[in-house]
Amino acid sequence: MYPNSIKNIIDCFKDLPGIGEKTAERLAFSLINFSKEKLTSFSDSIIDVRDKLTNCSICGNITENDICDICSDSNRNSKIVFVVEKAKDISLFEKINIYNGKYHVLGGLISPLEGIGPDDVNISCLISRIDKENIEEIILALKPSIEGETTMQYIKKILENKNIKITRIATGIPMGTDIDYIDAMTLEFALEGRKDI
Repeated sequence: MYPNSIKNIIDCFKDLPGIGEKTAERLAFSLINFSKEKLTSFSDSIIDVRDKLTNCSICGNITENDICDICSDSNRNSKIVFVVEKAKDISLFEKINIYNGKYHVLGGLISPLEGIGPDDVNISCLISRIDKENIEEIILALKPSIEGETTMQYIKKILENKNIKITRIATGIPMGTDIDYIDAMTLEFALEGRKDI
C-alpha cells in the first residue's frame, strides 16, 4: 500500500509506546512535509538523545552529565529523597513544583513472577546513599500495584534498623471519578490516606 521507505518509518513509530497504526501513519506523513533542514535537525536530535544521555551516577535520573542538575543543586533539601520507579516520574513531580528535595530512581520494581528481584533494581545504591548522605526521610512514590507494594515492603524491611523516616505518597480516588468505578485496593488506600478538612 505504501512505499517501503514510508512503511519503515511507520513501523519505527509503532514501536513507541502508545502509538498505533493510524497515529504512526500521521506522523510518517508529517515527516514527508518537513523541509530537508528540519528533517535533518529532527534526526540529529534523535541521535543526540541516544548519544548524549546517561544516568546520573548519584540518583539514576537522566542527564547529559555525570551528575544531574537536581543532585548538583545545593539549594535542594538533601535530607529527603523521593524514590521513584522511572526517571520519567521525576518530571511529573518537578512540574507541580511542590517538592524541593532529591530523588532516587529504582529503574524498575521487584516482580518475582517476572524474575525481577531486589538485585535487579537500584535498591543497594539507595541504601548506600542513605548511609553516606545522612538522609533523614525517604518518600516512596511507586505505583499502587503488587510490584510497587512488594518493592515498598522490601525497602521498609531492609531499612527497619536505620534511623530513617519512611513515608509513601497517598493514593486514592482521581478527581472527577465516580466511586462506583474504583477498585477495592484504591478505596482502601483512599480511606487510609484521608485528611482533615
